[in-house]
Amino acid sequence: ARTPLRSGAMKISFVTALVFLALGLTGCGKNESAAPAASAPAPVEPRVVEITGNDQMRFSVDRFEVKAGETLKLVFTNVGMLPKQAMGHNLVILRKDANPQAYAAAALRAVATDYVPADLSAQVIAATKLLGPKEKDEVTFTAPSEAGDYPFLCTFPGHAALMKGVMVVK
Repeated sequence: ARTPLRSGAMKISFVTALVFLALGLTGCGKNESAAPAASAPAPVEPRVVEITGNDQMRFSVDRFEVKAGETLKLVFTNVGMLPKQAMGHNLVILRKDANPQAYAAAALRAVATDYVPADLSAQVIAATKLLGPKEKDEVTFTAPSEAGDYPFLCTFPGHAALMKGVMVVK
């Protein structure tokens, strides 16, 4: 003997199953008039720019060109052998209106932040960590939208005079 409650619940479950089955079957057919689904554009991989620094206090390049607004991955490697305390290197790209000599002078006091002064962060477009021998760092950034020459330098004490260059935005 079935109770009325149980019998009603079974009828509702059976009807619900039929509705879902009907909906599923009608959705399985191919609709020729539907527009193709829009696909999201593939993510753009950043262009890789590789630069090295050595024990002779030289960057491997002193100039590189980028497109305005281009996404870049800067890969910086210290290819030297001397210890970090004596010959550490970083690469800091500054805004085009920044004064590289004044920035390098301020960096001398920024020992705690690897010679990248926190109070001048508004002048920095991108900066790597200070690297010891055979170390590598990567930083991804977007090139400025304004064309011009953007200086880059190593801010380890005494290096900026020789380890400098320009990122040219076109």
